Order: sequence, then C-alpha cells, then structure tokens
Amino acid sequence: MDSSKASNSDKFFAIIPAGGVGSRLWPLSRASTPKFLHDLTGSGQTLLQDTWDRLTPVAENRKMIVTGDVHADLVAIQLPELDKSNLILEPSPKDSTAAIALAAAVLYARDSEVIIGSFAADHVIKDNDKFLAAISASIDLAASGRLVTIGIVPTEAAAAFGYIKKGSRILDTEGFEVAEFVEKPNIQTAKSFIATGHYLWNAGMYIAPAKLLLDVLSKTQPSLHAGVMELAKHWDTDQRAAKLEKIWPNLEKIAIDYAVAEPASQMGLMSVVPGDFEWHDVGDFAAIAELQSQGATNNLAVLGSAKVLSDSSSGILVSETNRLVALIGLEDVIVVDTPDALLVTTKEHAQKVKALVEALKQTGHSDLL
Repeated sequence: MDSSKASNSDKFFAIIPAGGVGSRLWPLSRASTPKFLHDLTGSGQTLLQDTWDRLTPVAENRKMIVTGDVHADLVAIQLPELDKSNLILEPSPKDSTAAIALAAAVLYARDSEVIIGSFAADHVIKDNDKFLAAISASIDLAASGRLVTIGIVPTEAAAAFGYIKKGSRILDTEGFEVAEFVEKPNIQTAKSFIATGHYLWNAGMYIAPAKLLLDVLSKTQPSLHAGVMELAKHWDTDQRAAKLEKIWPNLEKIAIDYAVAEPASQMGLMSVVPGDFEWHDVGDFAAIAELQSQGATNNLAVLGSAKVLSDSSSGILVSETNRLVALIGLEDVIVVDTPDALLVTTKEHAQKVKALVEALKQTGHSDLL
C-alpha cells in the first residue's frame, strides 16, 4: 500500500446508525428491541454485532454507534468493546440525516480531516473481502473531494430497492459519476434497468470527508446543519445534555438520500463504487426466509430454540419461546412466536405486516409495539 492510501485509511471512521423499528418484522422487532438487536441469520450474533465485526478490519478502533437512548443498555451489552465516547444516543428518532450528520459533526470537531463512512446496523453482507475492497476504493475516492456511495451490483430485477444510475467512469479509480438516484421502481421498470447494465441497487452506504458532507448539508438544510454543528461544539463538554434538550426536538426529520446524496449528485460531487458482493436488506420475514433457505436441505428454516414438528411444510419459524410448534401441510409459511404475540402469515403477504402494526397503533395496542 502506498503512503497516500495508508494516510487515507488512517483518517477513516465508520459510523453505524442503529435505528428504525423494522415494523415489517413485528412481533420480533419492537420499539424497545428493534431488528438490529436480534440474530436474524443464525450466525449466533445480532445484526449489530455482525456489522461491528464486519467493519473491524478497516476501522478497528474507529467506529461510532448512533442509536436511540432507549437502546443504550442493550447496545452496551452487545458491544462491550465500544468506547462510550463513540456512542451517540438520540433522544427521539429523527431519520438518517440527523443521526449521520451529528456523528459526522462530532467526529469533525475532533479531527477536521476525518473521512466518515455510514453503514446500517441491520443489513446482511456476505463476501466480506469484496465489501472491504469496495470501502477501501471509496475512501480513496472520497479523499479526492467527493461523496461516495457503494452501489450493489444487482442479482435480479427487484422493485423493493432504490437504484443508482452510473455515469462516466472516473479515471484511475473504481468509481463512476452518479447520473441519478431513482426511487423504487415497478417491476417492469426494474427489469429495464437491469437490462442496460447501468444501474446498481442503492444500499444507503455513504463515504465522504466529514467536512464535505456537512458543507453540502449547510446548503440543502441550513437549519439542520446549524443544529448539529452547535451540538457537536458542546458534545464533549458538560453542556451536552442541555444542548440536546434544546436543539434536538427542532431538527428536521429527513432521510440522508434527500438531504445530502441527491443534491450532491446534482452538484457533481457524488460518485458510486460498485459492490459486487452478496447483500440483503432483511426488510421482512420473506427476505429472512429466503436468506435462510440458501443452501439449506430442509424446507423449514428455524431461528431460535423452538421445539418443532413439521410435516410437508416449508417457510420459516422464528421463536422466542420454548413452546412446541407443529406445522402440517403449509407451504411458504411464516410463523413468529413471541411470549405475548403470535404472527402467522405467508411469504406472499409478508409486506402486509407493516399495515398490521399500523392497525395495532390505531386500536390502542401500543403496548405490543
């Protein structure tokens, strides 16, 4: 590795936003224990722990977690090696921009040359060497004064993801200009995207000099930018709590895609590095079932310590109880058994779980959320 590449990597700090309830994964994922705090892959670790370990080779002692203050204790238990100075606790959910921008601002206040990378706590990634190679290429590209996203090389036409259209190749790098970000398309449009070979899945991974990310935010969301900069100024002082109480409730709630990534692409500052590795969003139980079925010989995947009797059944069973569950003649079934709620659906209807959660809110059953 030449000295410039080494110095670039030495400036890198990984941010892991750990938020979102994951309502399509109810009743397993709840406000108090969202999906990143669960083992959804059978690895023996939670998604958060897997993400932490995955980033260790490129950011061993330089990782920051941003999560809700209600999750502080569980995060501390799951990541005992986390330096408490690198734990940012949000008083309330404010979407991805506030979380990532505050982390970037705090790190920038500590080191004005820091290059940050944001990687969600609830994704599943295989082929870690390829993942790390994509990060390394992105860090070098970011060091040249660009915001970078890692776009996943699609394996199929999927309507569940946003897309990134590649523009011109950036000379002597692994990156391309971002021609445009595209919202989740219908399946026919997704098929047309894949046929061109010019589109990548948008996985929401961003790498950039913290200063540049914050400069873009100052132009697109000046009030939000001013808020996080004021918080960062007092973060490592005894004024933190008072400033949070005053500033946080008034911060704009907006996704970083809209506040930073899309405007940066229009400014000609956004690049994309293709990531040719296996990536899963695990957005619903159908996705988990699909993940569990890869290479499996049994038709029914089981997560947890359930006692199971299965005859002519396929799908997935997720259990947090010791109850015996017997399944007979059910195809593509999803069973989620928790102490106070039982969900039974099918892969075909897995996306409708979110609507069920909304119904629970409307009918006053918030104690189950």
